Amino acid sequence: KLTSLDAPGYEKVVYAEDEASGLKSIIAVHSTKLGPAAGGCRMFAYPDIEAAKTDALRLARGMTYKNAAASLPLGGGKSVIIADPHKDKTPELMQAFGRFVESFYGMYTTAEDV
Repeated sequence: KLTSLDAPGYEKVVYAEDEASGLKSIIAVHSTKLGPAAGGCRMFAYPDIEAAKTDALRLARGMTYKNAAASLPLGGGKSVIIADPHKDKTPELMQAFGRFVESFYGMYTTAEDV
């Protein structure tokens, strides 16, 4: 299930929940003015969705400036997975996350964070 989240100043922020895999994730795209948004994926046991959203928004905005400062043809985005990476990381969860990233149709690309 995908749910758009309100975030003034951001191009697109979406919460995904997949009951079968246990995925709870947010992708925040701050800007695609210079190109597709790029930013890592952070898996962390956030206490709630609001804490995860706050972190995703902060990190996505930072990636906009970081990519621009490096003169990269990329915008800024970030994703977070609300889970304990030591206990909750399963192939099913990661596959569901991959489907979530793919739902952005190239607007956002990611790699591992912490």
